[in-house]
Amino acid sequence: MSVPLDDAQRARRAALANMRQELLAHANAIVGYAELVREEAERSKLEALLPDLGTISTAAGSLFDLVNKLLDRPLAEELMAGSDLEAAQRSLRHDLRTPLNGVRGFSELLLEDLEELGGEEIRTDLNKLLSEVDQLLSQLDVIVDFSGVEAEGAASVGAEATQAMIAELFRGIRPVSEDEVSEVEGGRILVVDDIEANRDLLSRRLAREGHDVVTAASGREGLAMLEDEDFDLVLLDLMMPDMNGFEVLARIKSDEDLHQVPVIMVSALDELDSVVRCIEAGAEDYLSKPIDPVLLRARINAALETKRWRERERIYLDRLEAEKARFEKLLVSILPEQIVSRLNQGEQVIADRFDGVSVLFSDLVGFTEFSSNTAPADLVEYLNELFSRFDADARRIGVEKVKTIGDAYMVVAGVPEPRPDHARAVAEMAVSMFKTIDEVNSALGPTFQLRIGIHTGPVVAGVIGTHRFIYDVWGDTVNVASRLETTGLPGRIHVSEAIAEMVGDRYALEPRGAVEIKGRGQMKTFFLAPHD
Repeated sequence: MSVPLDDAQRARRAALANMRQELLAHANAIVGYAELVREEAERSKLEALLPDLGTISTAAGSLFDLVNKLLDRPLAEELMAGSDLEAAQRSLRHDLRTPLNGVRGFSELLLEDLEELGGEEIRTDLNKLLSEVDQLLSQLDVIVDFSGVEAEGAASVGAEATQAMIAELFRGIRPVSEDEVSEVEGGRILVVDDIEANRDLLSRRLAREGHDVVTAASGREGLAMLEDEDFDLVLLDLMMPDMNGFEVLARIKSDEDLHQVPVIMVSALDELDSVVRCIEAGAEDYLSKPIDPVLLRARINAALETKRWRERERIYLDRLEAEKARFEKLLVSILPEQIVSRLNQGEQVIADRFDGVSVLFSDLVGFTEFSSNTAPADLVEYLNELFSRFDADARRIGVEKVKTIGDAYMVVAGVPEPRPDHARAVAEMAVSMFKTIDEVNSALGPTFQLRIGIHTGPVVAGVIGTHRFIYDVWGDTVNVASRLETTGLPGRIHVSEAIAEMVGDRYALEPRGAVEIKGRGQMKTFFLAPHD
């Protein structure tokens, strides 16, 4: 169990960590450049350089090891216990200069050899290596300055800057204690460990933290519990006899229903390979035994909070999907499905020309007078029932409703997907509309009649508007169909000669003669009806 540090101890340890970080940054760079120079020499087949490069690499490696060892935790504890800091400082500076001077000396010799052997790539990296060595040598006295970790006494200028940085850091990071109360709500935790004492200690500690704890004595038992019950977190021992923790972890993460459950590995085995492989396999974290209770609390709380954020994200995404589906359904009720798909794929302007399209316009005869003497609710009820039935007819026949304007209803066939039987489709729609209005009239009382006009030809179709957009069709074909409707007769389907030629084998046609159509002059038209 770790003992909380006071502010002075934290400051000293942070100063040593900062010193180690700065030394390691230079040491890493020196090792890296030394490796690059050697690799380039091997590629360039400059064997004469390899012995000296081997010596440089060895010296660089010694520097790296020295930095790791000299400022590791044992030295930190020794320094904070009050040993002779001045002597330690002199010794460290001396020990670091030895490999640095070795790297510098052999690098300068190699530069001289390159005058004869060539190798510009090697020269560039060798100069970078020398630059890094010179930087560290020039800054060594500033970096290795133990006045920043002394409890009392004046600090150097460099140490003052380090102390200021550490003070700023500690203002944001408050100390933790074992008695600290968790700010994260408790979760349901499964503890999987084959040793009873470990299970008991962990479960009791976690229960005291406010968690609901269940234990399993083996990996197989733990998997069985996960399949039957819901858990927020699994604490999983790595070394177990029947099925080790790594196998259990792999089973959890490969299961579609369990892979979202966070797993924290717990083990006395703290070698790096085990940690890395467990994290790679999907573990949320890895704790070494004996477990520090403060660290355990922090890791569990972090894992539970992460899981809850994921759950909130999943709920939010589900809502987004539901809203998207609702929006798609609404959009498809306004626009043809093919047009919705094109808009979703990013098309900004949708405008197409179709050469073979049939257009139908219908109007309720006498509806204007009816609307002025009828309650609004009754009026809307009638139109809603009639047009909803027309919509169902359009879906069944496969024609596209374009729009309604007041009591007018417009459909087309041949857009947005061309079809060879477009004329027959709108003729079928017209006949069906007469049957539908008779049924609605019988159910609701009014005795309206339809007047319908149909024409065929080329049109332009597309989406207009950015706020309340619609899919619409334009062109002379549309205008003629509208004129045929207005010049028709109640209860009749008024069609152009072009339509008559395309559907005459299926429907009875009554010639009407020449009719004056605005914008077109005299046109030969017909009344269409089903064969008896």
